[in-house]
Amino acid sequence: MELTLRAQGLKKRFKERQALAGLNLSLEQGKIYGLIGHNGAGKTTLIRILCGLLRPDEGEAHMLGWRVPSFRIQSQLGYMPQEIALYPDLTVMQNLEFFGDLYDLPKEQVRERASSLFEIVRLQEQRHQVVGTLSGGMQRRVSLCVSLLHKPRMIFLDEPTVGVDTKLRRAIWEHLEQLASADVTIFVTTHLMEEATRCHKIGLLYQGQLLTEGTPQELLTRTGAKTLEEAFTIIEDQGVSPR
Repeated sequence: MELTLRAQGLKKRFKERQALAGLNLSLEQGKIYGLIGHNGAGKTTLIRILCGLLRPDEGEAHMLGWRVPSFRIQSQLGYMPQEIALYPDLTVMQNLEFFGDLYDLPKEQVRERASSLFEIVRLQEQRHQVVGTLSGGMQRRVSLCVSLLHKPRMIFLDEPTVGVDTKLRRAIWEHLEQLASADVTIFVTTHLMEEATRCHKIGLLYQGQLLTEGTPQELLTRTGAKTLEEAFTIIEDQGVSPR
């Protein structure tokens, strides 16, 4: 299977805190990789490095055949950060048109693509509403639409379903699975074990180190646990992979 991303020896320190401690990671094309870890484990730092927004102190990453960061792949990446990165004084549709301009997408194409995405995340009625007047959960849905607007080949989603109800969360994951079946590679962080079970592969990040990774069933088998939550607790208590 072709690799979309390969990272080796990534280290990053912020003053006295070691955010990443020599992390190695690889992602196969067309797969959904779920990263699990407590707050402060290094998940967001890792994503920002892989997206080219932050430079590691040591190590390197290659994505889509190029070393990160590279302007050659920026148009092929989609990124939904944890924090809301939208223009609150613009409407939902104006935000998508603005980001569409950044990717040199024709306005008609942006509108067609936006209509499709609005249907998935149930924002049809809010398309002309000013973003600053929306709830936090709705703003996150707009942010998700922005990250998918230009049909990227590699997507990074940092806690994409926070504040989203169960029915909508299911619809979003069904769409992500459709994207993966079309050879789009997806890297997602989540605290929800229900979402982790839908990933092709899961990694457990703990204090900047990837303790273990594997399919959901592999992790259950290795630990003898009945649930992923129990499996991760066992692995964290051991502090090393039970492989």
